[in-house]
Amino acid sequence: MNRSGFGIDLACMAGSLEERLEAAENAGFTQIMLWARDLAHHPAGYRTAVRRVRESRLHVTGLQLMRNYEGVNGPSHEHKLDIAKALLDVCADVGAPLLLVRASAAVDAPHNLEQAETDLRKLANLAVPVGVRIGFKAIPWSRTIHTTAQAWELVSRVGHANLGLVLDAFHFIRGGLPLEELNAIPPHKILLVQLADCGVQVFHELGQKEGDQHRVFPGDGVLHEQLAAFVRHVDWLGYDGDYSLLVFNEDYQQLPARAVAQFAARSTGWVNNQVLRRRLPLSLKP
Repeated sequence: MNRSGFGIDLACMAGSLEERLEAAENAGFTQIMLWARDLAHHPAGYRTAVRRVRESRLHVTGLQLMRNYEGVNGPSHEHKLDIAKALLDVCADVGAPLLLVRASAAVDAPHNLEQAETDLRKLANLAVPVGVRIGFKAIPWSRTIHTTAQAWELVSRVGHANLGLVLDAFHFIRGGLPLEELNAIPPHKILLVQLADCGVQVFHELGQKEGDQHRVFPGDGVLHEQLAAFVRHVDWLGYDGDYSLLVFNEDYQQLPARAVAQFAARSTGWVNNQVLRRRLPLSLKP
């Protein structure tokens, strides 16, 4: 694991775009995960926001977020394609090599695997000329793709070189599945790993979306042992890509961005220590 491969999601911090960029850089991060709203809502306009990102010394890991895309028919499908194309343009503007696509949570989304396969293949094709990869992510409250295994089944059916998985450790651990569920996924098809711990003991009793609000940085919560095991397993699989710290927490939102970025920087040290501690005995073999 390479510490330079760690980034912080700007959603972790409150404040202006400029304050969050500065906080991330001062805390030692070299990359960030952007949300399209960070740019669209900038008080000085979209182009100014893009320029601020470009002028920083931070690499953009990827762009959040395409929602409720696959399995939509008729005019709604054409509308979603327009949104996807616009988000790909945003990726090009800020130099983001990855667009995150979250599994559909639309109540009326049909459970049609063939349609979802067609839709994702179309999106992956659209992203090729822009030089952007598509990272598909399961979410527990999706009606169609709510586990990593289901997401991998869909991605593998599509079989497109420009499409891969985004793994969210928080959601995976919450699902209670064994780590061996990840073994079927080739490491090169994992395009990003998102990390977070949980700050409350009643983790498995939380509602679907409510649980996300109790995220804390890795090592600061009650899931630190499970999270360490997850990171070691992903590392053992051969994954050598980026990690992004993704935390939604009201406690952090009332703090200055610089303080939250420092918490996150401390967390990256904890994650690295978990992997290095696991590797040490292996390096002592005769």
